[in-house]
Amino acid sequence: MNNIAVILAAVTYFTWTYTPISAVFHSQRQGVHKKLRYLLEPPVYAEVTARRGANVTLPCLMLFKPPQYKVKWTKLEPLHRGVENIVLITNGQAQKGYGLLGPRASLRRAYPLDASLRISNLELEDDGRFRCELVNGIEDESVVLTLRIEGVVFPYQSSNGRYQFNHQEAKEACHGQDATLATYKQLYRAWTEGLDWCNAGWLNDGTVHYPILHPRSQCGGEKLHAGIRSYGPKDKTRDYFDAFCFTSITAGYVFFIGSKLNFTEAIEVCREKGAELARVGQLYSAWHFRGLDRCNGGWLYDGSVRFPITNPRKRCGDLHEPGVRSFGFPSKNLRLYGAYCYR
Repeated sequence: MNNIAVILAAVTYFTWTYTPISAVFHSQRQGVHKKLRYLLEPPVYAEVTARRGANVTLPCLMLFKPPQYKVKWTKLEPLHRGVENIVLITNGQAQKGYGLLGPRASLRRAYPLDASLRISNLELEDDGRFRCELVNGIEDESVVLTLRIEGVVFPYQSSNGRYQFNHQEAKEACHGQDATLATYKQLYRAWTEGLDWCNAGWLNDGTVHYPILHPRSQCGGEKLHAGIRSYGPKDKTRDYFDAFCFTSITAGYVFFIGSKLNFTEAIEVCREKGAELARVGQLYSAWHFRGLDRCNGGWLYDGSVRFPITNPRKRCGDLHEPGVRSFGFPSKNLRLYGAYCYR
């Protein structure tokens, strides 16, 4: 890899907005669509959008109460085969939380027929579909809602070069950059907003994909249509690819120090400011959510050098779209770059 050449890593961002759509209703016993008797269709939205660190309410309201019943909230995705991912169960009097979400989950209880689920301090892994199920022993019924964490998808590559991660290593690599492995839906939304990337990467479900907007010979051929190219399920242990990571807003902030530093000096100068070198996900978050715009390359925690561009201009990567540009992983002894710190 040329240590000085800029790898143009223009990655578009994407956001979600509230979308009024119909929820999915079905009988748990019969497995068919039916008219709800006890539960109300979500009165406004079946998809709720929020940012990491925020509090959110997933609506679930009853028309009236059966004599005896339970309400069970379950997270449906990502799926864990053979294990029901229960979040909370209530009998109308008491409630109990379960699993990793349980300590942050509670019922809103705005009035006696309200069984809406409140989740505090949202995390990246909370993204997905949730089911509110009323169980009365005769006619169980449920509504399904989607919680979307607003964020940004970015491709991530090992410092050792292209296609160095198995699935677990890709997951750990994203986690180390303040992110999670992206879902297919997150990658698809990023593609619809302009993400075009030729290297294949792992997603959280163990599949491998890459998004193409402009078909070209080096990316599967010019005759193939634009879209999400798929390698399908791969061996999570023996197959190696890059990663598509997903992150959201952070509690802290990223700032730039403009001295010419090597990697060790960059670590120290951030430490002197009561900070540490920023992770890649934190830089993407600052670019996407806070509009960070710098034309100067700076060291990051993983040893890469990057810079965020909100307003494209000459001599700043020479691209027409905003994005985070990358110099790759230069020699850590080079004293050519500043530092992006996170505090």
